[in-house]
Amino acid sequence: MLKRYGAGETGAGGKPLPFARAVEADGWLYVSGQVAMENGEIVPGGIVQQTKKTMENLIAILTEAGYGLEDVVRVGVWLDDPRDFWSFNGVYAEYFGATPPARACVQSSMMVDCKVEIDCVAFKRK
Repeated sequence: MLKRYGAGETGAGGKPLPFARAVEADGWLYVSGQVAMENGEIVPGGIVQQTKKTMENLIAILTEAGYGLEDVVRVGVWLDDPRDFWSFNGVYAEYFGATPPARACVQSSMMVDCKVEIDCVAFKRK
């Protein structure tokens, strides 16, 4: 059985989002890409501020579903500017510490005016 989190929510400009923030299936949680959005707007600031807000958004979804960062097995990262890589990594390491998940990190043009997008897959035996 699938459980969807945040389906039917709205994004920037009050437009309905055509996807769930996360979907859970047999202990696996697939979290959609998160950006540094608050109240429908991207938070101001550079890569450090945006990474922190993006991680807060990711953690909020994990928590709502009963998961934590310790349950994350894979992370996908998209950076708008490859020059932000080391600053991003510094913030990212603060969250995952000595037990980081597998990760892919690429440069990509973003669909919204942000510097970073992060998605993840988590697992927790139910």
